[in-house]
Amino acid sequence: MSTLETNSIGKYSGNNVSIDDALNLKSYTTAQRDALTSIAGDVIYNTTDEEPQYYDGSSWKSMQGLSPFTVEYLVIAGGGSGGNGVFSNRGGAGGGGAGGYINSYGSETSGANSSTASTLTLGGGTQYTVTVGGGGPGVTSSNGLGNNGNNSVFDTVTATGGGGGGRAYNNETAGNSGGSGGGGGSSTSTTQAGGTGTANQGSSGGNGSVSGSSPGGGGGGGASAAGSNAGTNNVGGNGGAGLSSSITGSAVSRGGGGGGGPWESIGETYGSGGSGGGGNAGNANGGSGSANTGGGGGAGWQTGTSGNGGSGVVIIRWATADATIGATRTGLTDGGVQTDGTDSYIIFTAGTGVITFS
Repeated sequence: MSTLETNSIGKYSGNNVSIDDALNLKSYTTAQRDALTSIAGDVIYNTTDEEPQYYDGSSWKSMQGLSPFTVEYLVIAGGGSGGNGVFSNRGGAGGGGAGGYINSYGSETSGANSSTASTLTLGGGTQYTVTVGGGGPGVTSSNGLGNNGNNSVFDTVTATGGGGGGRAYNNETAGNSGGSGGGGGSSTSTTQAGGTGTANQGSSGGNGSVSGSSPGGGGGGGASAAGSNAGTNNVGGNGGAGLSSSITGSAVSRGGGGGGGPWESIGETYGSGGSGGGGNAGNANGGSGSANTGGGGGAGWQTGTSGNGGSGVVIIRWATADATIGATRTGLTDGGVQTDGTDSYIIFTAGTGVITFS
């Protein structure tokens, strides 16, 4: 039960309240605050964030007067894993598609070479969700369909996980659709198509070739280019290329598609991963997409395992003078606030949680 303590109470004319000394709000850390059973209208002083806050019935809000400010971002989802080959000497599975790629920095493009995404206008004291999507896990079963990657999120922006690579001969399938589409598997009679990419996020996967003397699987789609179609002479398709961004002050390529697998071990050519973290197809295990690029995994072959999709990333950037990000970022992994000229940026590499600004 709450207790009110005072030295004296006196009548004051008019509809006013007069306090001789400073009003001292009850202090709590963020952890203590979150453990409270609160109702709308509760007011505290948060010693972790060093600011007064009030509860609006669903979340805690800042009482500081931070003006709205602009945030630029790069949000990339986890890449899809490659498909896996059939049995001891047969392959032809598709490469995994890259995770969806959404970029609002400067005049840089978003996935599928689309226009720069709109920036976000944020305010102080509001909680904004950040989720870094993991890559799709590689396939260990013979002739397995690749797994899609997981979505990445920043506030209202959601990048879609990359599509898994298609299965091969006898149970052949098209590649899964996703941020970028997975490559199609090789087929007994008809071309197995690559999966489609999400609008303004990524490209389609390449097609698998029809079974003949030596078919192959298509390459996974990349952020800037579609995966290559498989060749008809035991050639796996290459993964599509990714995109480069300088949101951190240095150009880094991300979002490459995974390579597709060849059919058999006679003059075979394994599909290469696309620039920006795509994994190569392999003579057993497929190469995994690079971490925090959203790269697609390469197709597996013979009795191996297909490559994992690469994890995604969320990068946000704002003018240093405009705001300070809260120190409490529970559930998220980041490298801390860094600066580039007059701007600050932070790179989230794993997890899910909320962030605030003041």
